[in-house]
Amino acid sequence: MIRKSPQTMTSRSPRSSARPQLSEKATAHIRGLIMSGELRPGTLVRPETIGEDLGISTTPAREALQALRVEGFLELVPRRGFVVGPLTGQDIRDLFQVQALIGGELAARAAAKATEQDVAELEALHHELIAAAARNDHDRLEEKNHAFHREINLLADSRKIIWLLGLVTRYVPRQFYSSIPGWPRATMDDHAELLQGIKAKDPEATRAAMQQHIVHSGELLAAHFDARVAAAQTDGAATDDAQTDDAGGLASA
Repeated sequence: MIRKSPQTMTSRSPRSSARPQLSEKATAHIRGLIMSGELRPGTLVRPETIGEDLGISTTPAREALQALRVEGFLELVPRRGFVVGPLTGQDIRDLFQVQALIGGELAARAAAKATEQDVAELEALHHELIAAAARNDHDRLEEKNHAFHREINLLADSRKIIWLLGLVTRYVPRQFYSSIPGWPRATMDDHAELLQGIKAKDPEATRAAMQQHIVHSGELLAAHFDARVAAAQTDGAATDDAQTDDAGGLASA
């Protein structure tokens, strides 16, 4: 039996762990493009293009496409390749409705357990979020929003519910939130309502505030998605009309 030297095993370890990370990055990237409406249903998605966009090889890009096929975001069409599967604004609303139920329960539990120090930390995150919004620093805004929700979820101290929430939120394009019209303002206002419920140690008020916040976010994303799809369809129809007019002009000439 041939034994591998420690040096050999160590040198191969980083490469073996790098590919899943790259494919996960590509998966999240493509999923976000689909959920935001940038990649519309029926659009062809090539691993070569994804690889070029992200600066990765086609292997992890193809693995990402396969993963998204399993999730239902992509379909594999014979002799064509991977195309974006059916998705509507209502599908997005449905996902957020489920997230709202789970997130509301976590928020209610957090409100019952939060200490004064916990509230102070949440308020500090909220103020940093407001400052980022004022500077139009979208990356920082999304970072602080994620940290705010993560802190609430951790305060709930329910690993299984957090795990379930993770299954749902993996479909949400976190990196596109701040570009959605109305989302920064909605986030600041909704978080203020959440903080009031937590400070008052009112689980039911906090549950309602979190559910309303998540549903509100879902509605903004769904409306954004619907508008992009409608605009693309209008542009496509205009292009078809122009081509028809051009063809008619040539025929009459």
